[in-house]
Amino acid sequence: MDNQKTVPMTDYFQKLHLPRTAALEGELLQQLYVERSRQVHPDHGGSEKEAAEVNAAFEILRASETRLKHLMDLVAPEEVKVWRTIPLDEAMMSLFGRLGQALGQASILAERKNNAQTALAKALLARQTLDIRDELENIGLEVASLKQSLETELPECDRLLSAAESVSEAWKKVATLQAKMAYAARWQKQIREQLLTLDLDF
Repeated sequence: MDNQKTVPMTDYFQKLHLPRTAALEGELLQQLYVERSRQVHPDHGGSEKEAAEVNAAFEILRASETRLKHLMDLVAPEEVKVWRTIPLDEAMMSLFGRLGQALGQASILAERKNNAQTALAKALLARQTLDIRDELENIGLEVASLKQSLETELPECDRLLSAAESVSEAWKKVATLQAKMAYAARWQKQIREQLLTLDLDF
């Protein structure tokens, strides 16, 4: 018989005295984080463990994709927590295809730049570098716009979750939204990393 006790999941909403909601106002989150950080700081009678938990809460809750994941982990029905592939709509699939192509081209170019031995060889790659930089930055702007569009759906998620009817469907919407936001966040990370590989600023 297994006598190990299950450690309850840390509620990061509670850590910052926030309601469990999909939508959070950024300024309020920042304000409560600063207040709680002061309260739990070791110099004010707190502890390093408490301070670390408050920092972790802020990091999890400030990004919508990790906030929704945490919300689901805390209170969603078990069937919603099971990982599943979320089909992307046509616009996201098109963006994903363009990103994959651009990242592949950037990776090849970065290798060529690393192998270039002469100033002339490097100069010949400059035009390609600018073109790929422009393409990655343009895709990055589209991904940022996509994330902003997805953010506008968060209040509707809260409204559906608070309604008595179709709670299961509401959680499915939250799971779908979270997956799309996670895709967008991953794409932004890939773009930043690739641009850094090319020694470019993003």
